[in-house]
Amino acid sequence: MAWLRIAVAIVLGVMASARAHQVNLSTARVMLNADRSVSVEVGLKGSDADRLAGTRIFDAQRDQVEPAVVTASAAPIIAYISSHVAVTADDGKPCTPGTAALVPDSDGVLFRQDFDCRDVVGDIVYRSTVLTDSDPAARQVVLIGDGDNAPQALLDAARSTVTLSTPPPSRLSTFERYLVTGIEHIFLGYDHIAFLIAVVLWARRLLPVIKIVTAFTVAHSITLSLAALGIVVIPSAIVEPAIAASIVFVALENFVSRDVDHRWRVTFAFGLIHGFGFAGALKEIGLPPNAVATALAAFNIGVEIGQIAIVSIVVPLLIATDRLLAGPKARPARAAPLVYGLSALITALGSYWLLTRILDA
Repeated sequence: MAWLRIAVAIVLGVMASARAHQVNLSTARVMLNADRSVSVEVGLKGSDADRLAGTRIFDAQRDQVEPAVVTASAAPIIAYISSHVAVTADDGKPCTPGTAALVPDSDGVLFRQDFDCRDVVGDIVYRSTVLTDSDPAARQVVLIGDGDNAPQALLDAARSTVTLSTPPPSRLSTFERYLVTGIEHIFLGYDHIAFLIAVVLWARRLLPVIKIVTAFTVAHSITLSLAALGIVVIPSAIVEPAIAASIVFVALENFVSRDVDHRWRVTFAFGLIHGFGFAGALKEIGLPPNAVATALAAFNIGVEIGQIAIVSIVVPLLIATDRLLAGPKARPARAAPLVYGLSALITALGSYWLLTRILDA
């Protein structure tokens, strides 16, 4: 039937993945020592290492790497990372690399290598295209120096270098990068998308949509900020199932209520939960100590831009569908089978997430 085909098309992107917070992310610790040597340590998820180096070190069922297999398969992984990591002078002259090593680290590996830069002059530049050479959406968080409060830089496909002997990136650069990261996160956060679609399925006027989006934004901004700053911390084992449960609730509510005008209250309550989910993704990337407020605000704004874009696509599409199904002479009205069909699909999807997240907790 036409309405069912339309329903499937709208939620097709939502069903692409059950894991909403997987981040294609590597980490690096880069230390410029007093003798102008540079110590580099790169951390990589085991499954990413397998994909990039053609190895089989990662056990997906246990979410762990096999230490013995890491030792046996170190050569191709070292070869891959070595070919995508460099330390040079700012004029491009390479520093002398030492012997590289690879060690298992829970669900990933750590690559370690020292570079001798005594023969180069000027600033020293760290360059990495680990992951980003094969996936433009990948990121690498670089800690510059020792300790938990070391300055941070965020590398991606557009920016692959960081200068070690100059100040950390500007606040404008930080704002731009975390803004883009926030936008990307909401479009990859399939559970958040499913929630937003479910709460606006009965909406046919602008005001209720504004109230819903505003309530969701205010709520998740509060808990995102509290969690990202470490003021309120709730384990992901609680947050992730709760997000899935919120999706099931609002989808099932569509079968018993069409009261969109007052739905902002429920959206606000569940937005507080979703904020902790956003914070979990932000913590994986990290906040730069020299620009915490800037990065946090930019990420939050990016998330808001992303969700406004989603609602701006879904609601007009639903209204256009109303007119199409009503015909040229009838007064457009929201087709109940369309809403029920979409709600059933989202309920099934949310239930699947809920079950898998409870079992994985």
